Amino acid sequence: MSDTPPPFDSAPPETGPKEEHRFPCDQCGADYRFDPERNMLICDFCGSTREVIEQRSPWEGGLKELDFRAAIDNLLPLQEMEETRVTTCPNCAAQLEFDPAVHATECPFCATPVVADTGTHRHIKPRGLLPFALDEAAARDAMTKWLGKLWFAPGGLQDYARKGRKMSGIYVPYWTYDANTASRYSGERGTVYYVTETVVRDGKRQQVQVQKIRWSPASGHVSRFFDDVLVLASRALPKRFTDALEPWDLAVLEPYRPEFLAGFRAEGYQVDLDEGFVEARAHMDRQIERDVKFDIGGDRQRIHRIDTNVSDVTFKHILLPVWLAAYKYRGKTYRFVVNGRTGRVQGERPWSAWKIAVAVILGLIVAAGVGYVFAQNQ
Repeated sequence: MSDTPPPFDSAPPETGPKEEHRFPCDQCGADYRFDPERNMLICDFCGSTREVIEQRSPWEGGLKELDFRAAIDNLLPLQEMEETRVTTCPNCAAQLEFDPAVHATECPFCATPVVADTGTHRHIKPRGLLPFALDEAAARDAMTKWLGKLWFAPGGLQDYARKGRKMSGIYVPYWTYDANTASRYSGERGTVYYVTETVVRDGKRQQVQVQKIRWSPASGHVSRFFDDVLVLASRALPKRFTDALEPWDLAVLEPYRPEFLAGFRAEGYQVDLDEGFVEARAHMDRQIERDVKFDIGGDRQRIHRIDTNVSDVTFKHILLPVWLAAYKYRGKTYRFVVNGRTGRVQGERPWSAWKIAVAVILGLIVAAGVGYVFAQNQ
């Protein structure tokens, strides 16, 4: 298969524009925030509202893909880069974006106190995003219901989650990759057939049907266009959490506009473009292998070799909405994530030792009772 691209330096020497995600209210000067329920900017201080106005720069073309090779070679236009004020959480290494007026906060991923750095982070600007569709109350309700359905979960944790501080709305970074692939393969096609054989079982001769496979050479080529292969660009949360939030409705991605980030936080990507492409290629290779087996046909397939040419690789940096709660309960941190579009929930599985102990005791009592009744009836 084709070689992995060379390492990518995501910080070219040129200076790019800096993005601001604060929008002053037209009436009172306080900050607007994006309201998922009303799909507009709203001022919590005076109640004023404003539509999310689409403002495109001359170089922007909606959700146009960017050239992967140009990015690897640090040849992206300056307009595709941005500077944000970020700091790294000392506990979970999340890249947290800060507003200029914020100097200290708590990491939403692990509840660790964080002090803002004075430096800025330069990276590829997001091309698109999915705006939050659920507000904090709806996300909290989804999380509480999810906790309530868990067997042997501590009741105190559910109460604490219900009455605790608000959840944090985070835009989590992802890469998407498009590519054309053309693959040549060689292998074998297996055809199943049966023969009758005589065997001896318990001293008796019996005839049985025995499965055999007849193998014949097979070769050919398959091609596939991959569209929006999604790769998580964050290390702050376990990948099993974010994978469990899928599927995402990428077909309705909005062109990136900072108004959607008003009142929310955005995490900077920690997985660079070339590293993300390695994972995307692994996804592509698994699909290509399935295509090859289908093309070989027959009842069984053996693949000896696949040579894949990958061309026309493009990408997007996108942001996906996640409601996040990190609760410290009896000395342990529990993290829960909610898909900001669908309400799908995932998180650490809490266990209640006393509930498990009670269940075990009750189980033993029931088993002993059943055994006693059975013995009396003998």
